[in-house]
Amino acid sequence: MADMDMSQYLGAFLDETDDNVQRLDDLLLALEKNMTDMDVINEIFRSAHTLKGMAGTMGFTNMMGLTHAMEDRLDAARKGTRPLTEADMNRLFQGLDTLQEMADSIRGGGNDSHIDVSDMVHDLRNESPAPAAATQAQAPAAASSSGGEVVSSQDAEWVKKANEEGSNAYSVHVTLSQSCLLKAARAYMVVNRLEEMGDIFRAEPPTDALEREEFEFDFTVYVATPAPAEEVKAAIEKIGDVQTADVEEVKVSEAPVQAAPAPAQAPVQAAAPAPAPEPSPAPAQASAPAKPAPAAPAKKEGVKKSGQTVRVDIGRLDKLMNLVGELVISRARIERLVQEARLRQFDDTLSQLGRISGDIQELVTKLRMVPVSFTFDRFPRLIRDLCKTLNKNVELVLEGEDTELDRTVIDEIGDPMVHLIRNSMDHGIEHPDERKALGKPEKGILKIAAYQEGSGVVIEVSDDGAGIDPDRVKQKAIERGIITEDRAAIMSDDEATQIVLLPGFSMAKQITDLSGRGVGMDAVKTKVEQLGGQFDLVSKKNEGTHVYIRLPLTLAIVLSLLIKVGDETYAISLENVEETIMVRKEDIKTVHGEPTTLLRGEVLSLNVLGDILGSDLGDERDRDEYPVVVVKIGKNKIGFIVSQLIGQQEIVIKSLGRFLSKIDGITGGTILGDGNVALILDVASFYSTKS
Repeated sequence: MADMDMSQYLGAFLDETDDNVQRLDDLLLALEKNMTDMDVINEIFRSAHTLKGMAGTMGFTNMMGLTHAMEDRLDAARKGTRPLTEADMNRLFQGLDTLQEMADSIRGGGNDSHIDVSDMVHDLRNESPAPAAATQAQAPAAASSSGGEVVSSQDAEWVKKANEEGSNAYSVHVTLSQSCLLKAARAYMVVNRLEEMGDIFRAEPPTDALEREEFEFDFTVYVATPAPAEEVKAAIEKIGDVQTADVEEVKVSEAPVQAAPAPAQAPVQAAAPAPAPEPSPAPAQASAPAKPAPAAPAKKEGVKKSGQTVRVDIGRLDKLMNLVGELVISRARIERLVQEARLRQFDDTLSQLGRISGDIQELVTKLRMVPVSFTFDRFPRLIRDLCKTLNKNVELVLEGEDTELDRTVIDEIGDPMVHLIRNSMDHGIEHPDERKALGKPEKGILKIAAYQEGSGVVIEVSDDGAGIDPDRVKQKAIERGIITEDRAAIMSDDEATQIVLLPGFSMAKQITDLSGRGVGMDAVKTKVEQLGGQFDLVSKKNEGTHVYIRLPLTLAIVLSLLIKVGDETYAISLENVEETIMVRKEDIKTVHGEPTTLLRGEVLSLNVLGDILGSDLGDERDRDEYPVVVVKIGKNKIGFIVSQLIGQQEIVIKSLGRFLSKIDGITGGTILGDGNVALILDVASFYSTKS
């Protein structure tokens, strides 16, 4: 029964864990730049404490033990007893990676018990100060549970700092009802509510004892908050099973008092206990039935309190989008039937139906949109780790993090972006001494920007590194038999640069964990094209490299151009269409054996789409004028001669199944208004195949 109860809240727990881990990652990166920043340390401490409480309530003891050790290390840093070092930061980052590994294991149906954290817990606590010094610095205050005077120097500093910042220090003595069965859960809710209102600097008994239900029916929490005592009292007494909440202001004693006379309370802080029992506090299972606790939202800065949100499973949104797609297909079918029957009395009703279905479609599309920061947020940590691995100095610049894309696109583009970043870090940006010799700043710049362009989004990844040497690329291509020496002699630098996008091609001198296997750039280009996007690479030697990824806003319902090739109808996404033109037969010339025409003074290469698709065009080749679809692929334009231009229409993309999904040039199918199926063409792949 306990497992069943836990599963009810597992989704909320994992969502909150992901949010807290990402927040901790961002805060640790900020802390690494200034390891004495108390504001950041306090924020990290609060997030770690929230994560520890949720893990303990859900019964994940290894996760709770590791988070507790991280929390203790940060607590020692904020109390000044043990300043942070670079080794500590590496341990904290390692602990964060392990927490994410645990969360992924739990999400996959496992748990955290198979991940051994004992060594990490020991490392986080292995540099404890001398017991005498620890006792003096961390001795608890002798204030009574009803408030009074703080006598320890550390508590006095906390109260003084709170008063300087315009906050009051309160002792909140909470008494639970004698009938309360879930004391640990209620204590957790009290602590969590007080953390939302201010900063907690002590608890009697300490928070880990509260989590293990090692108290009777009352406990005291010391908090610094700008809220008045009445507001604090009212907030705590609203929590279920709380009988009373006595709030009194805490004052500092004028007379100096020795900390030593209070040895009996030394365990309260639990600052330097033997490390062995910490990772697996078995008594925490007593609080396991309190499963609703993780649903309480963790405190986040920058979130408007006036907004209300609800988490929705992405699977439900997918189903909703599929239903909207069926609605769009049915609407097109009805419109066609009415048009064929010439039933004018339905015009107004159909117009209203079109507006309503359009509004629903737009709303559902927006529901699925998430900011690209969903993916970008993990890049600062990636850059930090790569800088240490490669011994490079690189500054990451992020722009347009609020730009939104469909959640499916965001999920799919994450790994290709990591490929690009690794390439820039490994091949592009030079070591500091090399950059200095070239007259460049020692710190390289890696810029990742996102912005909306037309009905799609462009993601740009650029660096100021070495760029791509076209001569080296040509030489490598000649050695591998990709091009001949004669072809290399007439090839432009831009054309040579595009060779690095070929499958299996790599410029790496040796295979490493980061690169050299020839799957990076080709994998990125392939994934982008599978998403209906375009990939463009621009690079100059010693100046840097720019990669442009153009992606559609959504993959479900798109605006397309319907065409006919022979007797078959096809669809081309308008994302790829530059324009449509009519070309007279006498305006088509042959250049290097290929048909071309002039478009506003520029040479436009032409291809007969029917020949590429193997369609029977009959007498269409002898026409005086040909309809042409002009498609922009990267920096190039190419024209495809078709049989007929039908017009624009919204289409719902349907998968062709796993047996037909790998057909070159076909990205899916759609159902037209007349009930027939039309294939959706990937014209960019036709150009790639031809070139």
